[in-house]
Amino acid sequence: MNGEVKDPLLVIGIGNDFRCDDGVGLVVARKLKEKLGWNAEVIETEGEGADLMAQWQGRETVFVIDAVSSGSLPGTLHWVDATTGSIPSQLRTFSSHRFGLPEAIEVARSLGLMPERLFVCGIEGANFSYGTDLSQQTSDAVGNAVERVLREVEASFAAAL
Repeated sequence: MNGEVKDPLLVIGIGNDFRCDDGVGLVVARKLKEKLGWNAEVIETEGEGADLMAQWQGRETVFVIDAVSSGSLPGTLHWVDATTGSIPSQLRTFSSHRFGLPEAIEVARSLGLMPERLFVCGIEGANFSYGTDLSQQTSDAVGNAVERVLREVEASFAAAL
């Protein structure tokens, strides 16, 4: 970390604004940035695994929001405490990277580079084709995802006191 002090709370929105529902992690991150203000650092990324590991290195609490494709109903929220376990194999994050979020979590775990707490909010997508609009079901889930992360952020702050 080169002596650099980083904010203890990091929110990472993963996605691609030009692949329809794949952009939902970015949309949620933008809304969280408005609500959290200076209380957290909020970043947007396409989800390359090595970049994710570099971003969360030295952090206390990290929330990652990403689109997923597991076969559940579109708009379903999937919540994983990655600190205590792996991302379930059926919960595939939508990524064009071979080394994406699930792989980054497992490599970080094996190297002892995990943050103290790492939570993943996966939002089930319906349409990952080219375009800029979220499907109705995924769009409807944005507010639920924002509220869930805010509740967990509040719980994390309470636990730290």
